[in-house]
This record gives sequence, C-alpha cells and structure tokens, in this order.
Amino acid sequence: MDTNASHRLRRRLLKVAHLAGLFLAMLVICLPGLWIVLSSLRPTVEIMAKPPVWIPETLSLDAYRAMFSGAGQGGVPVWDYFRNSLIVSVTSTVIALAIGLSGGYAFARYRFKAKSAIFLGFMLTRAVPGIALSLPLFMLYARTGIIDTHFSLILTYVALNVPFTIWLIDGFFRQVPKDLAEAAQIDGCTPWQAFWQVEFPLAGPGIASAGIFAFLTSWNEYALASQITRSVNSKTLPVGLLDYTAEFTIDWRGMCALAVVMIVPALTLTFIIQKHLVSGLTFGAVKG
Repeated sequence: MDTNASHRLRRRLLKVAHLAGLFLAMLVICLPGLWIVLSSLRPTVEIMAKPPVWIPETLSLDAYRAMFSGAGQGGVPVWDYFRNSLIVSVTSTVIALAIGLSGGYAFARYRFKAKSAIFLGFMLTRAVPGIALSLPLFMLYARTGIIDTHFSLILTYVALNVPFTIWLIDGFFRQVPKDLAEAAQIDGCTPWQAFWQVEFPLAGPGIASAGIFAFLTSWNEYALASQITRSVNSKTLPVGLLDYTAEFTIDWRGMCALAVVMIVPALTLTFIIQKHLVSGLTFGAVKG
C-alpha cells in the first residue's frame, strides 16, 4: 500500500510540475502580446517610463478612436490598409493552396523524371531570405508597370508560399493510403470523385495548416511590402505602422493599437481553423 501511495504521489507531483511548466511557457509566449495590448491603452508617459510600469494606472481608448476616425495625431487610413491586407492575403492564400494542392498531390502520388531534383529546388527557394529579393522585385515590377499594386504583392506572396505549401501537403498525402482511393474507384467512383470524397478529407489537416501558414505569412509580411507599395491604394497594415513614425518622435501607443487590430483577424482565423484541424484528425480515421 505504501508503494502504491508513493506512486500516486509521484504521479501527482509530476502532473503539477507539468502543468506549472506549461503555465510558465504560455506566460512567456503571451507576455509580449499582453504588453502590446496594455501599451495601446495606457498613456505615453507610462510606456516610456523607466523602470517599466507593469500595472497601468489609467486606461483609455483614445488611440483607437484617433486611428479609426482618422483625425488627430496618429490618425491613419486603417480601413484602406485593412482592405488591402485582406485582398492580398486571401487571394494569395487561395492561389498558393490551389497550386500547393496540385503539386503536393503530384509529388506524393506520381513518379516522373527529376522528381527529387525538382522537389529539392522548391525547398531551396525557402533558403533565400525575402529581403534579398526586394531590390530585384522592385526593379522588375517597376519596369513592367505593376509596382504599387495588389497584383504585385499577390504574385510575390504566392511565390513565397508555394514551396512550403507543396512540401506540407505532400507529407500529408503520403500518409493517406493509396488503397483507399483504389477501393473507391472499384466501388464506382471516378479518380476525381475518389480524390475529393476520400483523399481530400483525410488530408484536410495538412491543407488547413498550409492555409494558415500562407495567410499569416502574407498578413504579417513587411520587408517586401514596404518596398513594393507606395500609396494608400496598396499599402498593407504592417506598412501602415510607419505612419506613426515622425522625424523625431514615434507614437508608440498608436502603433501598438494598430498592432492589436492586426492581431485580431489572425487570431480569429486561427481559432476557427483549429476546430477544423481537430475534426480533420479524427474524421475518417483508418485503423491498421
């Protein structure tokens, strides 16, 4: 009995230590986001205070009112920037998923010449830092007349997202047994019906993960967007953060408020897709 009691006590202590470790990890991860939210609500004096003021004395929504009204210090055309970000991110994500779905399925299911070399070439493109492409892309887009347009940003983000999308979807399709599609075709399904009704639902978690990655990459990207965009008609939200900088001052509270506005749609999308990820992992599970 003493041995069983000691084992139970040890398991409880391990569980408590595990939960405490998770809590500390989440605290470290969430602390920067919480600090941004608080900084958007507190006075500028507290933001610049040394030592830092951890608990704000007063909170206000003045930064959000000025931002959305477009009046006063820190007023920016946030709705225009939000529209541009949404158009560019959604369009580039849809196109990248369409190409990645086709490419990932082809790499997972078919054999063709130079398959490994082509796949390696796709992966090597991820080794090139995006900022290194800013000058060549700027010159190319300027000469073709598509600089400072949605099309230039969409084209850039599709090229950035396709390699990783293909790699991720390829890995999930490799985990789906080919026998399932073959059995569906024996039962009377066409290859197209077998793909959409059998293979596609089972690879859903990978496709959803690729979609989240592509959207967040396009939504948060700054380096290339700051070089390609020039006017309010094409600037995205990350580039709009520069509107809070002046020659000698920076409106940190307004900048944090716009950062919060940027975070909310990304968190909302991730939360919605997360449910589909969990259901996709359990839907149609195959027992070996």
